[in-house]
Amino acid sequence: MQNKQDGIIPNFQGTIKPTRKRDLALLIIDVQNGVLGKENETYQAATLLNNLENLIKRARGAAIPVIYIQHNEGDMKPCAPSWQIHHRVAPQHGDLVIQKANPDSFQDTNLEEELKILGVRKLIIGGLQTEWCIDSTVRRAYSLGFDVIVVEDGHSTMDSPVLSAAKIVEHHNQVFGGRFARLRKAADVDFR
Repeated sequence: MQNKQDGIIPNFQGTIKPTRKRDLALLIIDVQNGVLGKENETYQAATLLNNLENLIKRARGAAIPVIYIQHNEGDMKPCAPSWQIHHRVAPQHGDLVIQKANPDSFQDTNLEEELKILGVRKLIIGGLQTEWCIDSTVRRAYSLGFDVIVVEDGHSTMDSPVLSAAKIVEHHNQVFGGRFARLRKAADVDFR
């Protein structure tokens, strides 16, 4: 159940309380059972989960806030199996979970306000789906003045009627890195 006032799921109440103010956060977008789908539908799903799981572990080890965005629309209604964040990258107590109903993680959410409270100016972004929620959020974060790093092997999608998932990811990495963000392989992301 969602607390509509602050967008935080009751199981994960409260804003992250880092021991010291950090200007960096890891943003994990829509890695939910209903978006991830079967491994043969999501391009390089196993690699994606491995990379995100490792990034989350490293971020937590460096006391970097991990913020989850959870899509909340259509078949992905609160508490439905499809709505749940994948168990391999699931939030822990103290992580911020923000609900959204649009591709842009900032639209009609309190994400920007929470980032301001935390003093975050740099975002590392990964998750699903490349051409929808990752693209919209990266561009909006750039427009809001955030320093954005896209994990180039930390986002994915499915084949579309006109492009393979591999081409969609490749194209978006080229666009992101050309203007809106810096690209980093998951193994090269530095949380210092």
